[in-house]
Amino acid sequence: MMSASPFNPALECLECPACGGSTDLSAPRGTCPACARPLIARYDLARVAGAVAREGLGRHGTDLWRYRAVLPFAPDFPAVRLGEGGTPLLPLPRLAREIGVAELWLKEEAGNPTQSFKARGLALAVNGAIAFGKRRIALPSAGNAGSAAAAYAAAAGIACRIAVPEDTPEAFVLEARGLGAEVRLVPGTIADAGRALSEWAPAAEWWNVATFKEPFRLEGKKTLGYEIAEQSAWRPPEVIFYPTGGGTGLVGMWRAFLEMRELGWIEPPLPRLVAVQAAGCAPVVRAFDQGAESAVPWEHAHTVASGLRVPAPFADALILRGIRETAGTAVAVSEEDMVDAMSALAESEGCFACPEGGATLAALRRLRASGEVGPQARVVLFNTGSGLKYLEAWRTALARRRVAAGEEGR
Repeated sequence: MMSASPFNPALECLECPACGGSTDLSAPRGTCPACARPLIARYDLARVAGAVAREGLGRHGTDLWRYRAVLPFAPDFPAVRLGEGGTPLLPLPRLAREIGVAELWLKEEAGNPTQSFKARGLALAVNGAIAFGKRRIALPSAGNAGSAAAAYAAAAGIACRIAVPEDTPEAFVLEARGLGAEVRLVPGTIADAGRALSEWAPAAEWWNVATFKEPFRLEGKKTLGYEIAEQSAWRPPEVIFYPTGGGTGLVGMWRAFLEMRELGWIEPPLPRLVAVQAAGCAPVVRAFDQGAESAVPWEHAHTVASGLRVPAPFADALILRGIRETAGTAVAVSEEDMVDAMSALAESEGCFACPEGGATLAALRRLRASGEVGPQARVVLFNTGSGLKYLEAWRTALARRRVAAGEEGR
């Protein structure tokens, strides 16, 4: 028999870091009812620690649901799942030697459903919609999030509408439509897609699963932190480079490391979180450099890394807090450095990376050269999805490789 509530009994409430308010789960909650800012799940971690030991996680499988004790749903909730999470942490020995760091690892997320890290968040968001009794979901997307939403909506048997910028790579659009979602192409950026969505998929009828517009995508992304810690024998790396558009994964990892510290699963200090953005769309980097607590929207945003073209991240204040409270930093990289690093990950280590993955390597090169990352550092980079969806970026990368090798005329 299923429990009366679909939610984890250790989930105490949803709290708002912006205004300090909290709310229960007796009714559907998207954002804070008082200030409309993001909500974050808060757990009774003493209860969790008494019931689950980190050494016993193996009996719960290999996907992200092994961390169910700190996820929102009751043990007997029939979760829709497609094999999300459980991705490898791969050593990068050749690049470690070249760059000059003690250890270099890649969190390779391309093995997720629909080939990207977005599966983690959308799996939890769609299950949250079901727990709240919602049968229609909608979101704006730069590509990968829409594909993941479409897949989980299909598996759950619910409707899905996605608004994307009209220059989104065709692979994403075909994938989402192939999975049964309605897709609308909108001129401009993801911010423009979000505005178009409000009329096409009104809130009264459609549950918005956009980044930080509901509380559970964050819970899926925080499993990145749990996996990195477990895969590092509960001794997390000193520095983590994360490609930051909407920033759910960065905030999620920050929350995960705080939870694990309270659970007694890891020792301080927390890993330094580095937000990596493209020079053509770097609102978080600008705000960090200015010492601001929020980010001003970026005008004329452009980058080949569609996941980084987020001119106004909704959780800007949380992203900046996560960086500062872990003694991290924020770095913007050029398009040239990004695609060259994407190419290097493939040629040196066998990872056919996406541009966002290349951005993290380019950022490490910058901080190693400046001395902000030292030679004894243990470092994790992220490849957030498959390079197969970014054929134009790869054409550029290969053209630059030929020029660098003196083969431009061949």
